[in-house]
Amino acid sequence: MKKLVLTGAAGRLGSYLRGPLAKMCDSLVSSDIAEAPTTLLPNETYVQADLTDLDAMVALLAGADMVVHFGAIGDEAPFDVLWGPNFVGAYNIWEAAHRNSLRRVVYASSIHAVGMHKKTEFIGIDAPHRPDTFYGLAKCFAEDLASLYWDKRGLEAVCLRILSCAQVSNPRAVGTWLSYDDLIQLVQRAIDTPTTGFSIIYGVSNNDRAPVDNSKAQHLGYRPRDNAEPMAASIFEEAGPLDPHDPANTHHGGPFAAVELGHSGVAHLNLNPDDVAKE
Repeated sequence: MKKLVLTGAAGRLGSYLRGPLAKMCDSLVSSDIAEAPTTLLPNETYVQADLTDLDAMVALLAGADMVVHFGAIGDEAPFDVLWGPNFVGAYNIWEAAHRNSLRRVVYASSIHAVGMHKKTEFIGIDAPHRPDTFYGLAKCFAEDLASLYWDKRGLEAVCLRILSCAQVSNPRAVGTWLSYDDLIQLVQRAIDTPTTGFSIIYGVSNNDRAPVDNSKAQHLGYRPRDNAEPMAASIFEEAGPLDPHDPANTHHGGPFAAVELGHSGVAHLNLNPDDVAKE
Protein backbone atom coordinates (compact mmCIF):
# COMPACT_ATOMS: atom_id res chain seq x y z
CA MET A 1 0.00 0.00 0.00
CA LYS A 2 1.41 3.38 -0.95
CA LYS A 3 -0.18 5.79 1.52
CA LEU A 4 -2.21 5.45 4.70
CA VAL A 5 -3.64 8.33 6.72
CA LEU A 6 -4.24 8.04 10.48
CA THR A 7 -6.37 10.64 12.25
CA GLY A 8 -6.28 10.97 16.02
CA ALA A 9 -2.60 10.02 15.83
CA ALA A 10 -1.67 12.00 18.95
CA GLY A 11 -4.19 10.11 21.09
CA ARG A 12 -3.42 7.04 23.19
CA LEU A 13 -4.77 4.49 20.71
CA GLY A 14 -3.45 6.39 17.73
CA SER A 15 -0.01 6.31 19.31
CA TYR A 16 -0.18 2.51 19.52
CA LEU A 17 -1.19 2.28 15.86
CA ARG A 18 1.43 4.50 14.26
CA GLY A 19 4.23 1.92 14.24
CA PRO A 20 2.18 -1.05 12.96
CA LEU A 21 0.51 1.08 10.27
CA ALA A 22 3.84 2.46 9.10
CA LYS A 23 4.93 -1.12 8.35
CA MET A 24 1.90 -1.62 6.08
CA CYS A 25 2.59 1.23 3.65
CA ASP A 26 5.25 3.22 1.88
CA SER A 27 4.08 6.46 3.50
CA LEU A 28 2.10 7.03 6.70
CA VAL A 29 0.55 10.45 7.20
CA SER A 30 -0.40 10.97 10.84
CA SER A 31 -2.72 13.81 11.80
CA ASP A 32 -4.33 15.35 14.84
CA ILE A 33 -5.42 18.75 16.08
CA ALA A 34 -2.58 18.51 18.62
CA GLU A 35 1.02 19.30 17.84
CA ALA A 36 3.30 16.68 16.32
CA PRO A 37 4.92 14.05 18.55
CA THR A 38 8.59 14.58 19.35
CA THR A 39 9.75 11.73 17.10
CA LEU A 40 8.40 10.42 13.80
CA LEU A 41 9.00 7.12 12.06
CA PRO A 42 11.24 7.11 8.96
CA ASN A 43 8.29 6.87 6.54
CA GLU A 44 5.90 8.99 8.62
CA THR A 45 4.91 12.62 8.15
CA TYR A 46 2.68 14.62 10.46
CA VAL A 47 -0.03 17.13 9.54
CA GLN A 48 -1.69 19.22 12.23
CA ALA A 49 -5.29 19.66 11.06
CA ASP A 50 -8.83 20.19 12.34
CA LEU A 51 -11.45 17.57 11.47
CA THR A 52 -14.09 20.28 11.14
CA ASP A 53 -12.24 21.85 8.17
CA LEU A 54 -13.39 20.02 5.03
CA ASP A 55 -10.75 21.60 2.79
CA ALA A 56 -8.04 20.51 5.22
CA MET A 57 -9.38 16.93 5.20
CA VAL A 58 -9.53 16.85 1.39
CA ALA A 59 -5.89 17.95 1.28
CA LEU A 60 -4.92 15.48 4.01
CA LEU A 61 -6.38 12.49 2.18
CA ALA A 62 -5.02 13.37 -1.27
CA GLY A 63 -3.29 10.36 -2.82
CA ALA A 64 -4.14 8.00 0.04
CA ASP A 65 -5.31 4.40 -0.38
CA MET A 66 -7.20 4.31 2.93
CA VAL A 67 -7.80 6.40 6.03
CA VAL A 68 -7.88 5.03 9.58
CA HIS A 69 -10.14 7.49 11.36
CA PHE A 70 -9.56 7.55 15.13
CA GLY A 71 -9.89 11.31 15.61
CA ALA A 72 -12.75 12.54 17.85
CA ILE A 73 -13.61 13.52 21.39
CA GLY A 74 -13.50 10.18 23.22
CA ASP A 75 -16.08 10.73 25.94
CA GLU A 76 -19.63 11.90 26.47
CA ALA A 77 -19.99 15.69 26.38
CA PRO A 78 -22.68 18.25 25.59
CA PHE A 79 -24.05 17.89 22.07
CA ASP A 80 -22.66 21.21 20.85
CA VAL A 81 -19.17 20.17 22.01
CA LEU A 82 -19.33 16.87 20.10
CA TRP A 83 -21.03 18.34 17.03
CA GLY A 84 -17.88 19.59 15.33
CA PRO A 85 -15.26 16.87 15.80
CA ASN A 86 -17.54 13.83 16.14
CA PHE A 87 -20.41 14.58 13.74
CA VAL A 88 -19.12 17.12 11.21
CA GLY A 89 -15.65 15.59 11.41
CA ALA A 90 -17.00 12.18 10.40
CA TYR A 91 -18.83 13.69 7.42
CA ASN A 92 -15.69 15.54 6.36
CA ILE A 93 -13.63 12.34 6.45
CA TRP A 94 -16.09 10.38 4.32
CA GLU A 95 -16.60 13.25 1.89
CA ALA A 96 -12.85 13.84 1.58
CA ALA A 97 -12.30 10.10 1.07
CA HIS A 98 -14.90 10.11 -1.70
CA ARG A 99 -13.44 13.17 -3.42
CA ASN A 100 -9.99 11.55 -3.36
CA SER A 101 -11.26 8.14 -4.54
CA LEU A 102 -9.99 6.24 -1.51
CA ARG A 103 -10.76 2.53 -1.32
CA ARG A 104 -11.82 2.37 2.32
CA VAL A 105 -12.41 4.16 5.61
CA VAL A 106 -11.50 2.24 8.78
CA TYR A 107 -13.46 3.89 11.56
CA ALA A 108 -13.15 3.76 15.35
CA SER A 109 -16.79 3.26 16.24
CA SER A 110 -17.90 2.12 19.69
CA ILE A 111 -20.05 -0.22 21.76
CA HIS A 112 -21.86 2.97 22.78
CA ALA A 113 -23.69 2.94 19.45
CA VAL A 114 -25.62 0.02 20.95
CA GLY A 115 -24.97 0.72 24.62
CA MET A 116 -28.58 0.68 25.81
CA HIS A 117 -29.02 -2.99 24.90
CA LYS A 118 -28.95 -5.14 28.04
CA LYS A 119 -25.90 -7.26 28.76
CA THR A 120 -28.08 -10.34 28.98
CA GLU A 121 -28.61 -9.91 25.23
CA PHE A 122 -25.70 -11.50 23.35
CA ILE A 123 -25.87 -8.92 20.59
CA GLY A 124 -24.38 -9.39 17.14
CA ILE A 125 -23.13 -6.91 14.59
CA ASP A 126 -26.68 -6.58 13.24
CA ALA A 127 -28.10 -5.34 16.54
CA PRO A 128 -30.11 -2.15 15.91
CA HIS A 129 -28.63 1.14 16.99
CA ARG A 130 -29.46 2.01 20.59
CA PRO A 131 -27.04 4.72 21.68
CA ASP A 132 -26.46 5.45 25.35
CA THR A 133 -25.18 9.04 25.00
CA PHE A 134 -24.64 11.86 22.53
CA TYR A 135 -21.22 10.27 22.07
CA GLY A 136 -22.88 7.00 21.10
CA LEU A 137 -25.27 8.88 18.83
CA ALA A 138 -22.28 10.28 16.93
CA LYS A 139 -21.07 6.71 16.39
CA CYS A 140 -24.50 5.75 15.03
CA PHE A 141 -24.35 8.72 12.67
CA ALA A 142 -20.92 7.75 11.38
CA GLU A 143 -21.91 4.10 10.91
CA ASP A 144 -24.97 5.18 8.92
CA LEU A 145 -22.79 7.58 6.95
CA ALA A 146 -20.45 4.69 6.17
CA SER A 147 -23.38 2.58 4.98
CA LEU A 148 -24.70 5.41 2.83
CA TYR A 149 -21.35 6.12 1.16
CA TRP A 150 -20.94 2.41 0.39
CA ASP A 151 -24.43 2.09 -1.06
CA LYS A 152 -24.40 5.32 -3.07
CA ARG A 153 -20.72 5.94 -3.79
CA GLY A 154 -18.97 2.57 -3.52
CA LEU A 155 -16.64 3.66 -0.71
CA GLU A 156 -15.84 0.69 1.53
CA ALA A 157 -15.85 1.03 5.30
CA VAL A 158 -15.06 -1.10 8.32
CA CYS A 159 -16.57 0.21 11.55
CA LEU A 160 -14.76 -1.07 14.63
CA ARG A 161 -17.12 -1.07 17.60
CA ILE A 162 -14.45 -0.81 20.29
CA LEU A 163 -15.49 -1.96 23.75
CA SER A 164 -12.81 -1.29 26.43
CA CYS A 165 -9.32 -0.71 25.11
CA ALA A 166 -7.72 0.04 28.45
CA GLN A 167 -6.23 -1.99 31.29
CA VAL A 168 -8.66 -4.33 33.04
CA SER A 169 -9.61 -2.36 36.15
CA ASN A 170 -13.34 -3.01 36.70
CA PRO A 171 -15.77 -5.96 36.48
CA ARG A 172 -17.25 -4.85 33.16
CA ALA A 173 -13.84 -4.92 31.50
CA VAL A 174 -13.43 -8.64 32.27
CA GLY A 175 -15.83 -9.15 29.37
CA THR A 176 -15.26 -6.01 27.31
CA TRP A 177 -11.44 -5.82 27.32
CA LEU A 178 -9.62 -5.20 24.03
CA SER A 179 -5.89 -5.62 24.48
CA TYR A 180 -3.53 -3.35 22.59
CA ASP A 181 -2.14 -6.31 20.63
CA ASP A 182 -5.66 -7.33 19.60
CA LEU A 183 -6.47 -3.72 18.69
CA ILE A 184 -3.50 -3.69 16.32
CA GLN A 185 -4.57 -6.99 14.75
CA LEU A 186 -8.15 -5.70 14.41
CA VAL A 187 -7.03 -2.59 12.51
CA GLN A 188 -4.60 -4.59 10.37
CA ARG A 189 -7.37 -7.00 9.29
CA ALA A 190 -9.67 -4.06 8.54
CA ILE A 191 -6.98 -2.78 6.17
CA ASP A 192 -5.64 -5.93 4.53
CA THR A 193 -8.90 -7.82 3.95
CA PRO A 194 -9.26 -7.69 0.14
CA THR A 195 -12.94 -6.68 0.04
CA THR A 196 -15.12 -5.53 2.91
CA GLY A 197 -18.02 -3.53 1.50
CA PHE A 198 -19.69 -1.98 4.54
CA SER A 199 -18.73 -4.03 7.59
CA ILE A 200 -19.15 -3.76 11.34
CA ILE A 201 -17.07 -5.71 13.84
CA TYR A 202 -16.77 -5.55 17.61
CA GLY A 203 -13.38 -4.61 19.00
CA VAL A 204 -13.07 -7.09 21.87
CA SER A 205 -10.47 -9.65 22.88
CA ASN A 206 -11.02 -13.41 23.18
CA ASN A 207 -12.55 -13.04 26.65
CA ASP A 208 -14.50 -15.94 28.17
CA ARG A 209 -17.18 -13.42 29.16
CA ALA A 210 -17.24 -11.35 25.96
CA PRO A 211 -20.81 -9.96 25.75
CA VAL A 212 -21.00 -9.55 21.96
CA ASP A 213 -21.05 -11.85 18.94
CA ASN A 214 -18.64 -11.38 16.01
CA SER A 215 -19.69 -14.52 14.13
CA LYS A 216 -21.10 -12.51 11.22
CA ALA A 217 -17.81 -10.64 10.80
CA GLN A 218 -15.65 -13.70 10.17
CA HIS A 219 -14.82 -12.45 6.66
CA LEU A 220 -12.50 -9.87 8.20
CA GLY A 221 -10.21 -12.56 9.58
CA TYR A 222 -9.92 -11.03 13.05
CA ARG A 223 -8.94 -13.73 15.56
CA PRO A 224 -8.21 -12.16 18.96
CA ARG A 225 -5.71 -13.93 21.19
CA ASP A 226 -5.88 -12.30 24.62
CA ASN A 227 -8.30 -13.16 27.43
CA ALA A 228 -9.13 -11.19 30.58
CA GLU A 229 -10.35 -14.23 32.52
CA PRO A 230 -7.11 -14.71 34.53
CA MET A 231 -7.79 -11.29 36.06
CA ALA A 232 -11.45 -11.97 36.87
CA ALA A 233 -11.19 -13.30 40.42
CA SER A 234 -9.11 -10.42 41.77
CA ILE A 235 -11.18 -7.78 39.95
CA PHE A 236 -14.49 -9.21 41.23
CA GLU A 237 -13.17 -9.55 44.77
CA GLU A 238 -11.96 -5.97 44.85
CA ALA A 239 -15.24 -4.61 43.45
CA GLY A 240 -17.55 -6.54 45.76
CA PRO A 241 -21.25 -7.10 44.98
CA LEU A 242 -22.71 -5.01 42.15
CA ASP A 243 -26.14 -3.38 42.17
CA PRO A 244 -28.28 -5.43 39.71
CA HIS A 245 -30.59 -2.44 39.20
CA ASP A 246 -27.87 0.02 38.16
CA PRO A 247 -27.84 0.51 34.36
CA ALA A 248 -24.05 0.77 34.58
CA ASN A 249 -24.02 -2.92 35.54
CA THR A 250 -26.85 -4.18 33.35
CA HIS A 251 -26.33 -2.50 29.97
CA HIS A 252 -23.61 -2.86 27.33
CA GLY A 253 -22.67 0.80 27.65
CA GLY A 254 -21.66 0.43 31.30
CA PRO A 255 -21.44 3.82 33.04
CA PHE A 256 -22.32 5.57 29.78
CA ALA A 257 -25.76 3.96 30.06
CA ALA A 258 -26.23 5.47 33.51
CA VAL A 259 -24.88 9.03 33.23
CA GLU A 260 -27.02 12.04 32.36
CA LEU A 261 -26.70 13.19 28.77
CA GLY A 262 -23.73 15.48 28.33
CA HIS A 263 -21.90 14.18 31.41
CA SER A 264 -18.66 12.21 31.30
CA GLY A 265 -18.89 8.44 31.23
CA VAL A 266 -15.13 7.95 31.36
CA ALA A 267 -15.05 9.51 34.83
CA HIS A 268 -17.00 6.52 36.18
CA LEU A 269 -14.91 3.74 34.62
CA ASN A 270 -12.39 3.38 37.48
CA LEU A 271 -9.51 3.43 35.04
CA ASN A 272 -5.86 3.13 35.94
CA PRO A 273 -4.14 6.53 36.00
CA ASP A 274 -2.25 5.92 32.74
CA ASP A 275 -5.42 5.02 30.85
CA VAL A 276 -7.91 7.38 29.30
CA ALA A 277 -10.76 5.28 27.88
CA LYS A 278 -11.38 5.27 24.16
CA GLU A 279 -14.69 3.50 23.81
